[in-house]
Amino acid sequence: MVEVGQQAPDFELPAHDGERVALSQFKGQKWVVISAYPAAFTSG
Repeated sequence: MVEVGQQAPDFELPAHDGERVALSQFKGQKWVVISAYPAAFTSG
């Protein structure tokens, strides 16, 4: 787990359009917001 104030490790995930996006692509930006949600909004 990353603590507040620690640098996040680089990782890569698929974007909403299927393209791969790496956190390192945003190096130098002041703010980066990462939003995650389940692919299917189902319970259980």
